[in-house]
Formats: sequence, C-alpha cells, structure tokens
Amino acid sequence: MGLLLLNSIMKSLALLLLLFGGYIGGGTVVAEETVDLIKKRFSKLTFITEAYPPYNFVEEGLLRGIAVDLLIAAIQLQSITLKRKNIKIYPWARGYQKLLKGPNIILFSTTRTAARESLFKWAGPISPTRIVLIAAKTRKIKITSKLDTHNYIIGGIRDDVGEQLVLATGYPRNKFISQANANSIVNMLAKQRIDLWAYEEYVGNWFIKQNKLGVEDFETVFLLKEAHLYFAFSKDVDNNLVNLLQQGIDKVKKISGTVGETLYQDILARYM
Repeated sequence: MGLLLLNSIMKSLALLLLLFGGYIGGGTVVAEETVDLIKKRFSKLTFITEAYPPYNFVEEGLLRGIAVDLLIAAIQLQSITLKRKNIKIYPWARGYQKLLKGPNIILFSTTRTAARESLFKWAGPISPTRIVLIAAKTRKIKITSKLDTHNYIIGGIRDDVGEQLVLATGYPRNKFISQANANSIVNMLAKQRIDLWAYEEYVGNWFIKQNKLGVEDFETVFLLKEAHLYFAFSKDVDNNLVNLLQQGIDKVKKISGTVGETLYQDILARYM
C-alpha cells in the first residue's frame, strides 16, 4: 500500500511540474511575441523632423545630426531598423500640427516645456537647449525683463518654442512676426525688419553662418528659457513604444564610446 501511494504521489508531482513548466514556457513565448509586436508597431510610427542643425539637418542629401544619430543608435540597440530616408522632413509648424493631431507621430527635436508637457509623450533628453532673443549688435538693444520685449518687433518660427515663450509673456500676437523657416527670419533680422529673433541659441548661430553673415555681428540679448530637447510622441502612441525608445536612449548613454566615455558622447563629438 505504501509503494502504491508513493507512486501516486510521484506521478502527481511529475504532472504538476509538467503543467508548471508548460505555463512558464507558454509565458515566455507570449512575452517574446509581445516584444516582437511592440517592435513592429514602433517601426510603423511616422517620424518627422525639421532643419534644426546640429540636431537634425540634411547635408549632401543625407539626414544627419545629434538627434538623428541618437534615434538611429537607440533603436538599433533595441533590435529595430530605421532608415534615415524614411524620416520625413517638414517645416516645423506642419510637423507640430501633425504631432498635435496624431496618430502615431514622433517629432524631434522638441523642446520640453510646462506648456507642452501634457500635450505629448516624451523620450530623452537629446540635449540641453537655450531659447534666447538674438539681435544685431549695432542696435545695442538692452533687455532686463520679459516686459521689456514688448517694446520691440520680435520674429520667430511658427509654433516654435521661441514664439510660444514670447507670447506667454503677454506679447501681442498680432505684433509677432511668424515665418515658416529660419532663413527668412535671419534675413529680416539682418535687414532690421525685426528687432529680435526668438530661437535656440546654437541653432540660430548656425543659420546666421549659413546665410553668410558674421556671427560676431549678432548677440544674445535675453535668455527666455533653458530646457532640454526631446523626442515627442503624439498622445495616442502606446506607452510601451515610448518606453522602448527611452530604454534605447538610456543604453546609448551608458555604452562605452570610441572617442568619448560613452556612445552618446561620440555622437555629440561629431557635431559640437
């Protein structure tokens, strides 16, 4: 009787182990299928950027920049392939409106601000950023407070953070000169059709050089905000997709580099 009982117990244990093992194995398969599905869905996002050097710009027909290289490296580390040619380049205002409406949009490089915080989902940061007011040195403009800006004609890119920050001070909307691209604003600033340009400091200087003007002839006269650039997702995008990119960015900032301490520093060194 004891032997029969022992055999019965052993059979029951074997069955339990088989069932338990099958459950774990099944769970693993489901998890792997879920990860694969998330990666496929990520690849179907619409990626949008603009001319915003050194973060994203076209050079000799190739889309380059800190943000572009960071995006490519981050998703490669997550076993996802994204070709640069599949990233759409739009004027900022058009890309920003698409981001607001969705679906499945990722726009970069986007300054993360309190006003934008709840409008989008975020992965990053890409880099620190300074949004400033730029003026021609010959104008000798002095600004000590945001209210002082109301005495000048200010220009900027439509829906850009510079425009948003200026308008947030109570600056009259109908007084602000909005343009679709930075080259138009640079020319207006050089010809004194506007007094101040609200834009990212480093990028602004790049466009001044591109228009064959001397950076030494212009100056930052006021700091509107220090913040960080991010990859912004439309609100409909699944959090798993946002987290996938965030994890990849975190890896880029930890993996050893060949020039700098990390792969992220290698990317910065290419452009800064």
